[in-house]
Amino acid sequence: MTTANTAIVIHAARDLRLEDRPIEAPGPGQVAIAMEAGGICGSDLHYYQHGGIGTAIRVKEPMVLGHEVSGRITALGEGVTGLSEGQLVAVSPSRPCGACKFCLAGQPNHCLNMRFYGSAMPFPHIQGAFRQHLVAEASQCADATGLTPGEAAMGEPLAVCLHAMRQAGDLVGKSVLVTGCGPIGTLSILAARRAGADLVVATDLSDFTLGLAKTVGADEVINMTQENLDAYTADKGAFDVLFECSGAAPALAAAIPAMKPCGKIVQLGLGGDMTLPTQAMTAKELSHIGSFRFHPEFHTGVSLMQKGLIDVKPLITQTYPLAEALTAFEVAGDRSRAMKAQIDFTA
Repeated sequence: MTTANTAIVIHAARDLRLEDRPIEAPGPGQVAIAMEAGGICGSDLHYYQHGGIGTAIRVKEPMVLGHEVSGRITALGEGVTGLSEGQLVAVSPSRPCGACKFCLAGQPNHCLNMRFYGSAMPFPHIQGAFRQHLVAEASQCADATGLTPGEAAMGEPLAVCLHAMRQAGDLVGKSVLVTGCGPIGTLSILAARRAGADLVVATDLSDFTLGLAKTVGADEVINMTQENLDAYTADKGAFDVLFECSGAAPALAAAIPAMKPCGKIVQLGLGGDMTLPTQAMTAKELSHIGSFRFHPEFHTGVSLMQKGLIDVKPLITQTYPLAEALTAFEVAGDRSRAMKAQIDFTA
């Protein structure tokens, strides 16, 4: 095995470096993985562009980024079964403790001792998975046989959207509005369709992302710099469920008049604190439901991709070699040409 283990490390806003990290050996119940693909998430971009997320989550020490990853197993730790060397796996970044009150209550995404790859929420920070070699728990690994490494690395954002579908409840025959057509918004369109949604309308500010939203199944797309939702506001609104994926208060405010009374707003976008139009929401008796991370949905998402029930390939718009990580991060933040930019750790 090579002795190189180059990682993508954030030190501060706009201070991204390629640094070497030690290669670890897998312990009992663990596997060693040679990483192949990693997708740049919105949170990775926040760390790169702003040095944190909002005012509360700040980079206080060098941190390896990345949590949307896949790779091939190179070694099995003691007691590992059901996995084999050379197998392509999607690696879940969700590592709840399994023992705190929320884990025991069946809410592992709210674990008090969560170790989620590439997170500056706790200190010391939880180091991420953007590195050439990673040791992971066997339970984190979902068989990705039949997928490309890039597709397998989409398991994490897809799991976020599948968890949001759980939050929304029954979608069969429902009308759905998606605000914000980045990776989470477009994957929400795919997930909502799979869950039985009838009408799906998507809004954004970029013709590029809206084009991809149409490609993956939106009935109608609306560029809010040129149009509005007035056509859906008659008779107290048209939509049963809103998946708010932008994290932008104006997007939510513009959507409220188009919501049916007693509709549900599922908030996925995390763009900092938002001012809510509470009076209008109250008058329509709208429910505002948070959706944060995931856990069991990860393996489900990978299985759905393997079965050809959800196709993420159109959303992977760029792939860069590890040496061009800085370029990848710059392009990933450009919504006029990038949906999901990925790193190829083998190139």
